[in-house]
Amino acid sequence: MATIVYTFTDEAPMLATYSFLPVVTAFAGAAGVDVQTRDISLAGRLLAAFPERLTPEQRVGDALAELGELATTPEANIIKLPNISASVPQLKAAIAELQAKGYDLPDYVDDPQTPDEVAANARYDKVKGSAVNPVLREGNSDRRAPAAVKNYARKHPHSMGAWSPASKTNVATMGHDDFRSNEQSVILPADDVLEIRHVATDGAVTVLKGGLKVLAGEVVDGTFMSAAALDAFLTEQVARAKAEGVLFSVHLKATMMKVSDPIIFGHVVRAFFADVYAAHGAELLAAGHDGTNGLGAVLDGLADLPNGAQIRAAFEAGLANGPRLAMVNSDKGITNLHVPSDVIVDASMPAMIRTSGHMWGPDGLEADTLAVIPDSSYAGVYQAVIDDCRAHGAYDPRTMGSVPNVGLMAQKAEEYGSHDKTFEMTADGRVEVVNAAGEVLMVHDVRAGDIWRACQTKDAPIRDWVKLAVTRARLSDTPAVFWLDPERAHDRNLIGLVEKYLDDHDLSGLDISILSPVQAARLSVERIRAGLDTIGVTGNVLRDYNTDLFPILELGTSAKMLSVVPLMNGGGLFETGAGGSAPKHVQQLVAENYLRWDSLGEFLALAESFRHEAQHGNVAAGILADTLDAATETLLSENKSPARRVGQIDNRGSHFWLATYWARELAAQDADPALAARFADVAAALTTEAEAIDAELIAVQGHPVDIGGYYKPEDAKAEAVMRPSARFTAILAGLA
Repeated sequence: MATIVYTFTDEAPMLATYSFLPVVTAFAGAAGVDVQTRDISLAGRLLAAFPERLTPEQRVGDALAELGELATTPEANIIKLPNISASVPQLKAAIAELQAKGYDLPDYVDDPQTPDEVAANARYDKVKGSAVNPVLREGNSDRRAPAAVKNYARKHPHSMGAWSPASKTNVATMGHDDFRSNEQSVILPADDVLEIRHVATDGAVTVLKGGLKVLAGEVVDGTFMSAAALDAFLTEQVARAKAEGVLFSVHLKATMMKVSDPIIFGHVVRAFFADVYAAHGAELLAAGHDGTNGLGAVLDGLADLPNGAQIRAAFEAGLANGPRLAMVNSDKGITNLHVPSDVIVDASMPAMIRTSGHMWGPDGLEADTLAVIPDSSYAGVYQAVIDDCRAHGAYDPRTMGSVPNVGLMAQKAEEYGSHDKTFEMTADGRVEVVNAAGEVLMVHDVRAGDIWRACQTKDAPIRDWVKLAVTRARLSDTPAVFWLDPERAHDRNLIGLVEKYLDDHDLSGLDISILSPVQAARLSVERIRAGLDTIGVTGNVLRDYNTDLFPILELGTSAKMLSVVPLMNGGGLFETGAGGSAPKHVQQLVAENYLRWDSLGEFLALAESFRHEAQHGNVAAGILADTLDAATETLLSENKSPARRVGQIDNRGSHFWLATYWARELAAQDADPALAARFADVAAALTTEAEAIDAELIAVQGHPVDIGGYYKPEDAKAEAVMRPSARFTAILAGLA
């Protein structure tokens, strides 16, 4: 029997799973496809990290490690829902919730001192940040808007704010002394073992990372950001935002870049409140309040300081006297600087561009914004799109083209691999990358406070990436552009490899080019306005950024993208979209028993997962795929996706209607009469009971509910909330 693994993750996608998974298992089981689950939620991964501290009943297996092994096999068929990439505040909150539930987990200590604290933090660091994706992504990424979704967006365009030629919104970036400008890159001629070491000015050598195994043909990079240059840049941008009368905002990726970007975030907090840190910095820093975990953590910690009230007043004065801060929630006073994981660049920048280049100010009104993106590696992409909107106005979802993406990410390629190779310098000196023969491959002169990092990209993923780009270009008859910057050392090496590996393929009739990210962005938006598609072939971080940027502009959300990862050893990983708005959805569910989360991404991924099984000989799985796609298109055309307000259809209602349309399609198909007969009664029952089931699902809305936890809900409570229709539950049980 074919087996599909459906992941259990976090927040809104996890809640939706309680409602949708029973539909999946019932329908798939009827066609001979087994659906299993694996818990890779943040809570599940935390518990798996400390089995010796838990009772036998509390222990859970390491599902992520198990799936990582599965992903390297031809049998892999994994549906991966969005999960929390935990920032430190999220990590601490999850630990506290689990401790309150009786799980004997140690605290995460900001400044570990004892051996036990150091050991515990080392385990937690493996859970922190984007820890899931690098394990599962044993293939490169193919993300695109399915025809049904694109057609729906054209017929039902989402709102787009108008752009003014007088808009003062811009991106500010360093352009020098940053990761892009300081990058060095080498291609390893043979298998080797590298060492990263710091050599202080007095000659003292500290090994930052040893035993770093690399393969022949692997691209290894090293770079650093100057702390002094960063501070000078930030000081200039605070003054610029004040002078120009625009909102000040910072856009980082503290979840993916879980070492470097929180450090940078702390620099931003200290620069914005320079007067506060000038007056009280010694006391604040001694207490660990350097802004790395955000302004909110600093303010929360003031109660423990002798003159906390005085310092709080100084922060309030800083807010009043500085430039207006962009807000996450102006009603609650939550600023752009409160929590590092609240404003993630790949979601926040396209949302700003879609909204006239505006963010929300402290007064609750929209305003032009200075978007601060310190590292210049990809900041220019956003500036190019902003310039285009300022010159030509907002995009029109009814006519605009698309920018599907082929992304290099297999085997922890590029920056996703940099976490365990990112270091904040504690002393002046130099950082060297040395091979086993003692030869220095790269060297950087650094000062205390600088942020140094390395990353790796193996040769096999690069070859596979080029192959996938050529395949997609031919299948869709669409121009493909490699977004590679000849001024970046890493990209220069990749350009040489791409040109070499393109020679291995038949390129007749194809339009394939290589442009810098800024040039590629300009070309892509020019073609978008003409209604034309352009495949973006990008590295890992740009894959992450662009597969939010363009879908949010085209479709209103990145959750509606089809995300297929053809695994390099023959299996398939099917991702279901982004989870950036998931926390707000959970808050609304708890307050109003209404879940806005749209499971369209799950529907699309599930169909591709079935189709993958069909390609391996399971005919019934192919029927499930085709009928599910047809049902999804009906769901969109009948406007049965979640609405926005209590009293209207929500996530649970969309699952019911999807099941109804799917059952009708299965009953009507003639490729498998036995399968059609099995679903005939189900389709009839769902249709007959539709009005009553719809009423049951809406009747429960409008009241607070208890799911038993944010990071680890109680199954019984969550199931009761997410499956409130007895009629619907009974019909599914009859099918099973």
